[in-house]
Amino acid sequence: MQRHFPLVNKEYYLFNPCPGQGLVCAFSRRALGNMSLSYGDTRDSLENRKDFLKELGIDYRDLVCSRQVHSSQIRYVTEKDRAQGALSYQGAIADTDALISDKKNLPLAVFTADCLSIFLYEPNRQGIGLVHAGWRSTQENITTKAIQSMRERFNIQAGDLYLGFGPAIRGCCYEVGEEFGDLFPHALIQRGGRYYLDLVKINKKEALSLGVKDTNIFDSNICTSCQNDEFFSYRKEGAGCGRIMSVMAMAKMIFKGC
Repeated sequence: MQRHFPLVNKEYYLFNPCPGQGLVCAFSRRALGNMSLSYGDTRDSLENRKDFLKELGIDYRDLVCSRQVHSSQIRYVTEKDRAQGALSYQGAIADTDALISDKKNLPLAVFTADCLSIFLYEPNRQGIGLVHAGWRSTQENITTKAIQSMRERFNIQAGDLYLGFGPAIRGCCYEVGEEFGDLFPHALIQRGGRYYLDLVKINKKEALSLGVKDTNIFDSNICTSCQNDEFFSYRKEGAGCGRIMSVMAMAKMIFKGC
């Protein structure tokens, strides 16, 4: 059975599979404003980041961000990467769509408006990962690559991983062309003569095939298109829409095991 992200307050949601672990997994909402420094109206984006992250105990100037290009490129993040992309888009890590780290108090961030954010956490070896998965990254198996990178880098087992899915456009709304059947032959949903893609279903199946336990998978169950009043949606608003932030970090004081 999938569990849900509990609602912390009216402004943002917090995901924490291991209470008391000092783990932050959160995503913003439209009410908190645009978090992107490159899409939409960016005039207040730094202040928006500051206000959102302050509530989570994170200094917005410490963020590690990447210039997302819908690839399957994974980057291992260390202390030397602190603040990359925190204050400018040009300063972000280039051409990367997934970040992994085992460093404490080093917040990772991805930005989405229909694409899927995926949170990965292994409490024993204390490794985290944050993935930006659109259809291109999903087609390139970015979830598999991120989990494999964490297994190799942190010497962990997939069965010990916790995985969470953030807001994204879902199979109810993500209409695609029939040609997507060649890319995702077993994943297209056909309804009323139209074709729809479910990014969560595809990435969940991938994680399960690698050994992630179903009981360790959490889902926000939020469709950004259905809930466009609360979340940005590229499909609904076009290229000029803002972006929400998904953020993940481990505190220095963290206990092993769940």
